[in-house]
Amino acid sequence: MSGTSLDGVDVVLCRVTKSTCELLASHEHPFPKALKEDILRLIHKGGSLRETGALDHRLGMLYTEAVSVLMQKEQIDPKNIRAVGLHGQTLWHEPAGEHPFSMQLGDPNILAAETGIPVVADFRRKDVALGGQGAPLAPAFHQFLFKDADASVCVVNIGGMANITVLGEELTGYDTGCGNVLLDLWTSKHKGVAYDRDGAWAREGQVDYALLDMMMADDYFTLPYPKSTGREKFNEAWLKNILIRRGGPMCPPEDVQRTLLELTALSISNEVLKFNPDIVMLCGGGAKNGFLVERIASLMPNIQVGIMQHAKSLEAMMMAWLAYKRIHNEYVHLKEVTGAKRNAILGGLYL
Repeated sequence: MSGTSLDGVDVVLCRVTKSTCELLASHEHPFPKALKEDILRLIHKGGSLRETGALDHRLGMLYTEAVSVLMQKEQIDPKNIRAVGLHGQTLWHEPAGEHPFSMQLGDPNILAAETGIPVVADFRRKDVALGGQGAPLAPAFHQFLFKDADASVCVVNIGGMANITVLGEELTGYDTGCGNVLLDLWTSKHKGVAYDRDGAWAREGQVDYALLDMMMADDYFTLPYPKSTGREKFNEAWLKNILIRRGGPMCPPEDVQRTLLELTALSISNEVLKFNPDIVMLCGGGAKNGFLVERIASLMPNIQVGIMQHAKSLEAMMMAWLAYKRIHNEYVHLKEVTGAKRNAILGGLYL
């Protein structure tokens, strides 16, 4: 799994059964800076078919390298791997457009050819073809993990975007909005590093409430679910436009960072509070940001907030589980989440 944040490739080795998904080993593979820059350039400025095809190949090679490193580290014979579940790198997600689609790059044929292992990929487009959002996929996996819970549980995955799963009689899930994407973007621009470790820089700033109000006034936050989003919505142009409209004296960079962190925390907590669960479990890269976790918890004082075991590896574990579902021709129950006409067997199999 490589997510919207482009902060690395998470690879996991899992033993999956009908009732369990056990993490045996994990590896976080670095994402090459040049490749990240080329992906972001294509997303934000567009490019040629040649560039798109080249990125598809380069990502296929990156995923092959990442999987191979984990197998070598764990001394795993490829013959003992039933399948690799590959999400691919999302470049554009527009399920509600005139011509709905969701595009992930990273050629699964390369991964299958180089490793000799069957690959399951392209998990989103069948759901989109059935009129769904194609995202988020995580709620089905969260429901699988918490099937025996005896309290009302909400799971929040904070990646580049953030999504919520509400577990109850009917499964509910959707993207709440931006997670780490704007925080990482602003940190990279002003600090020259990939992310604000533990929210330390954000702690130095003050919330600019005028700016926060303008951010929270975005139409996305009032859209009814099912809904999903990505970099095509929450990006540098979006932030720049709001900063220009705010006007007045230049906002100190650390205050913008603090306000962006509050935006993520507030947009998540606003959605969680609509369902009033007993427990909220956090996962994804954002669960490692201590200040962000602190702010989310403080905005929901009557709800117990915890961090899931294997929080950073959970999305990659989900891909292994989805590969298992495809190999066994099992339906993934997502129609209540995505708005699809029906549940479907998701993913294409590359032998």
